[in-house]
Amino acid sequence: MDEVSRLAAVLRPVRAGNAFEETVERLLQVIKLGLVAEKLPPERELAAQLGISRVTLREAIRELQDAGYLEVRRGRYGGAFLTYTPPRPHRDDLRRAVVDMGTDDLSDALTFRMAVECGAAQVLATTPLTGERREALRERLREVNSAGPDDYRRLDTAFHLAIAELTGSALLAGACADARLRVTDLLNAIPVLQRNIEHAAVQHQAIVTAILAGDPEGARRAVAEHLEGTAALLRGFLT
Repeated sequence: MDEVSRLAAVLRPVRAGNAFEETVERLLQVIKLGLVAEKLPPERELAAQLGISRVTLREAIRELQDAGYLEVRRGRYGGAFLTYTPPRPHRDDLRRAVVDMGTDDLSDALTFRMAVECGAAQVLATTPLTGERREALRERLREVNSAGPDDYRRLDTAFHLAIAELTGSALLAGACADARLRVTDLLNAIPVLQRNIEHAAVQHQAIVTAILAGDPEGARRAVAEHLEGTAALLRGFLT
């Protein structure tokens, strides 16, 4: 699965009446979810994917540059380069993010994520998959399960979003991206510990095994167990 496919879930056409605001929101999703490693795709591609003019796109990019998320470089090798890096994990940041969100909204966000990600895994487990799509899922699994702490969150996001993207449903993929974004600041505030990576790797494998075996109920259970563990980790760091 290439970068264009991964971005398709987030970079959907925006509504004409709110083109600027929605473009800023979509680009922030791409940046905060780590869907691009170095720079945004070319303006022509971005404008076409978002269904907007290049003037509107440039205004949105300028807004994000002023906010410190991007740096625009001109010339043959130019483009909109990422300058945003997630803050180092800190318990106070987690508490602050929860206060900003509100405990009711946190519970709602975790429920939303549980519903859409379990649903995506069930759908994918009932979808006839080509050899290419099966290998794409295995590749995302290999990447996240071999990641070190510094790159883990980004590759974990790519793995989870790949499950929804491979269903072929743009709406489902978009919902999963939205659900992940709602908890991204919380997850970034939690230290990535090696024992947690190892435990998650077993759960990731169980999810993929169930999907590739065509076992929707097994896939749902595996995702639910994994997400319940993440929720418990959040609660643990909040105590």
